[in-house]
Amino acid sequence: MRYYWDINEAERASAGGTIRMDAHPTDPTTIQTGRSRSTAAPLLGRRALNRALLARQMLLRRQPASALEAIERLCGLQAQAPGAPYYALWSRLDRFDPAALGELLVGRRAVRIALMRATLHLVSARDALALRPLLQPVQERGLAGAFGKRLAGADADAIAALGREWTAERPLSFAELGARLAERWPDRDPEALAAAVRARVPLAQVPPRGLWGLSGQALHAPLDAWTGLPEEPGCTAEALVVRYLAAFGPASVKDMQAWSGLTKLQDAVRRLGPALVRFRDERGAELFDLPDAPRPDADMPCPARFLGEFDQMLLAYADRSRILSDAHKQRVFTANGLVRPVFLLDGFVAGKWEIRRQRDDATLVVEPFAPLSAEGREALGEEGARLLAFAAEGCRHEIRFEA
Repeated sequence: MRYYWDINEAERASAGGTIRMDAHPTDPTTIQTGRSRSTAAPLLGRRALNRALLARQMLLRRQPASALEAIERLCGLQAQAPGAPYYALWSRLDRFDPAALGELLVGRRAVRIALMRATLHLVSARDALALRPLLQPVQERGLAGAFGKRLAGADADAIAALGREWTAERPLSFAELGARLAERWPDRDPEALAAAVRARVPLAQVPPRGLWGLSGQALHAPLDAWTGLPEEPGCTAEALVVRYLAAFGPASVKDMQAWSGLTKLQDAVRRLGPALVRFRDERGAELFDLPDAPRPDADMPCPARFLGEFDQMLLAYADRSRILSDAHKQRVFTANGLVRPVFLLDGFVAGKWEIRRQRDDATLVVEPFAPLSAEGREALGEEGARLLAFAAEGCRHEIRFEA
């Protein structure tokens, strides 16, 4: 499979070409470039970084890619909320059909699984198999932080082996898994026992959970047993850096680590060496990128966009200023770990939104963080009508702007 950007002629002129990686992410080191390199570190301002991000995230214009192609190009979608990946793809793809993503999940070509930062992501089945071994330390660290005291002295290998055996027999909820394990280890907390299995065994969350318009209990099965694909040795840290930069670059090592949950990625960046180019941002941080990845002009127009909750762009950086102002962070990230649905104007987060339903009525409530211009209000109205047509088909639609 080729990982590539499909950009229009104006974007292509600014980007200076395209980059193609002909291998699966376990072997990303063959990079064809045509850009001359400079030892200087050019400055990339906030708007330039914003436009580079939007180009790679398919938000400057909707793309004709399939759902599976988009999921792999973006290196997965945040999936803490069942509907989040559907809104992510709707905002990025031309004529996205939710049934297409459902078919990938039911057909086991895409899975929901804990990966980056030990949080739930929707990825292709083969990406799950490649990425999960590399991210094992992230799962272990998360387990130790949340349940270390409750699992002190426990035989984690025995717990994981039994949990794998049971979930391979039939998918189980964490509550059921923990209760069954507690029968064998009655002195241990059931929640901690289930978490130990989740950290040690790659578990896929199986349908109907995650299907558009349906609800279902979160049930889990071992990834290899569910997909029918053999386990892989895992991709390298270098491969992960390349995949990350393709979807989110240019970025600093701190950004890469904040997104993945891994540490010491500066070693992987150093090993990539001349395969990467260097920049600096307005705060003086060193940024890395793929040589011919798109970096459009900072003034390239950006359409209004509605993003669903937990959109991956908001969770991909240590420094989110290229997409979200520090002043607005607390209005987007809640104290209990939720990430609100937001909309973009001129490429930046400019407010929140929600759809309120009452019987056959669906109202899109738009809450801007600052007064809207007439042009911004019109753009949000047009895009909001498309959002309602997607998310509330068959209902009467209304758009309400709140102060």
